[in-house]
Amino acid sequence: MGTVRLTMAQALVRYLCNQFTEIDGRREPLFPGVFAIFGHGNVTCLSEALEAVKDTLPTWRGQNEQSMALAAIGFAKATRRRQIMVACSSIGPGALNMVTAAGVAHTNRLPILLLAGDSFVSRRPDPVMQQVEHFGDPTITVNDAFKAVTRFWDRIVHPEQILSSLPQAVAVMLDPADCGPAFLALPQDAQEIAWDYPERFFEPTVHRIPRPRPDRESLAEAVRVLKAAKRPLIISGGGVRYSGAEAALAAFAEKHGIPLCETIAGKGTVTHDHPAHVGPIGIVGSTSANALAGEADVVLAVGTRLMDFTTGSWTAFSPDARFVAINAARWDANKHRAVAVVGDALETVAELEAAIGGYKADAGWTEKGRQEFAKWNAALDGYQKPTNVPVPTYAQVVGIVNSRAKERDLLITAAGGLPGEVMKNWRVKAPNTFDCEFGFSCMGYEIAAGWGAAMADPTRTPIVMIGDGTYMMMNSDIYSTVLSGHKMILIVCDNGGYAVINRLQNGKGGASFNNLIRDCRVKEPFAVDFAKHAEAMGALTRHVESLADLGEAVEWAQANDRTTVITIVSDAFTWTPGDAWWDVGVPQVSARAEVNAAARDQAEGRRKQRVGV
Repeated sequence: MGTVRLTMAQALVRYLCNQFTEIDGRREPLFPGVFAIFGHGNVTCLSEALEAVKDTLPTWRGQNEQSMALAAIGFAKATRRRQIMVACSSIGPGALNMVTAAGVAHTNRLPILLLAGDSFVSRRPDPVMQQVEHFGDPTITVNDAFKAVTRFWDRIVHPEQILSSLPQAVAVMLDPADCGPAFLALPQDAQEIAWDYPERFFEPTVHRIPRPRPDRESLAEAVRVLKAAKRPLIISGGGVRYSGAEAALAAFAEKHGIPLCETIAGKGTVTHDHPAHVGPIGIVGSTSANALAGEADVVLAVGTRLMDFTTGSWTAFSPDARFVAINAARWDANKHRAVAVVGDALETVAELEAAIGGYKADAGWTEKGRQEFAKWNAALDGYQKPTNVPVPTYAQVVGIVNSRAKERDLLITAAGGLPGEVMKNWRVKAPNTFDCEFGFSCMGYEIAAGWGAAMADPTRTPIVMIGDGTYMMMNSDIYSTVLSGHKMILIVCDNGGYAVINRLQNGKGGASFNNLIRDCRVKEPFAVDFAKHAEAMGALTRHVESLADLGEAVEWAQANDRTTVITIVSDAFTWTPGDAWWDVGVPQVSARAEVNAAARDQAEGRRKQRVGV
């Protein structure tokens, strides 16, 4: 068996360059690029290896380790987990900056390969700069923090170890059930060691994402439950999109007369006007989907982990409703005593279709879905209707941007008030054109994800919508997109602080405190000129005062050749109504009468929760 002598870092990079995936019949790189910030823990060895293959495996310079890893996650979502970006940091603070991004990937079941420098295996120069010492356990470094937020974790202390570690990391990231971030700690001296690697380790390998088929008996039980249903409801989650099962599930719903609603991760499974669609479900959902959820006797949950925002903290459904859960992950399929059907969404829906025969939901139930959705659409028209109010609402802003968006433009948001507003008000024009990261609800994801999404598919434009709080938290990748030539359109809604959390604070009886800028401990509140700030980073910018100006500005931005930022002052107190309940902690005793009243209301809401079933 032939061998080739390489450093561990060189061998790692060569292995990545020879991994491929199939996308629509084409062979594409599994690892199409690297985001990196170099420091003393990776600049001399890993950087040297990456520079040698820069035309094969492009390296993109990040501005912040967290945001570059978030860009990698945005890339993974845009490619529907078919390709994986790499994020590389030095040791210490650089590595720890990526922990938040790892949490985003872990929560959302998304692949990213994280490579962080580490201290010396030999310990000869210990303690090195940026090393955090643990007196009782010298094997611990800051990289151990990633164990809580990764699916695969390893520390490479000998060059031979990558022969077993890298294939396992790739397998985890491509597994529909276990998909999530993989992390490798790379000690500085281990990176430099040369070793004779088997040449076969670097042979080109084409990976195919597995499609596990469901157990026959579990599927048969699911069919029995569904056939007995009078009022079935489909909940489509993000797993439907990652499986490529959108068209199959939509056709299944329409053929059998089953209303279909969407989770936050699943929004964009179907277009807004699909015949079976009844809107988003849950706390940031529609009155139409929530009305049907309350009456459904069987809920077919496909590719969703049923988080609290989907279930209304488990108050959205009848106590007698039965669940059938189709999911590639056993963990998610077995929640709340569901009939668990563990398998790939596309394969399972196909087998379900073959087995269920001519079943159709009650015609009156199907019609109820249409009527409820028609009422919801009429309500949206009213919320979005332009008025002459001096400060527009989120619904009005979203409506204008949505009306000007092209069919394939990708809407991106993540945290604050916009997730609820776009979930309700954004009418999807084409499948897979909506990305709201709400599993981790990570402020700062949005702009970085816009960069990653633009990189993943330059034929469409990401439209990123954020609030002023998120802009202040992480904005440096505006500069990244201009530098690299990856265009996005950024809409900044300035409502004077953390307005949606102020809403929650007030809604549970609390006084406005430390959220809106005017309610913080400041010398004198003032607004940031976001347009000027973004212009300084190379973007084209425009501040608008009215909805008419906003519409014209979006059209202008569509015609521009680079990232464009549009800012508008928006209402901090007017929100699109919703009717699902949310369980949060409320003080049981307080000096404020409003808090005591909210505590009583919260206790009443908890009486409606399904407890473990």
